[in-house]
Amino acid sequence: MVMAAKELSKELLDVLACPVCKSGLAYSKAKQELHCKKCRKTYKVKEGIPILLP
Repeated sequence: MVMAAKELSKELLDVLACPVCKSGLAYSKAKQELHCKKCRKTYKVKEGIPILLP
């Protein structure tokens, strides 16, 4: 069964920060990932939940 990609709300994206450097994160809906703009770490998003473990 294929599930549709869940989108993160703008409000959530506005408050999320990289747990390593505290910089902002960019969201890729196609890849279901968050990317740190500063340290370039990548965090998966599973079922609409960001996994922000360093």
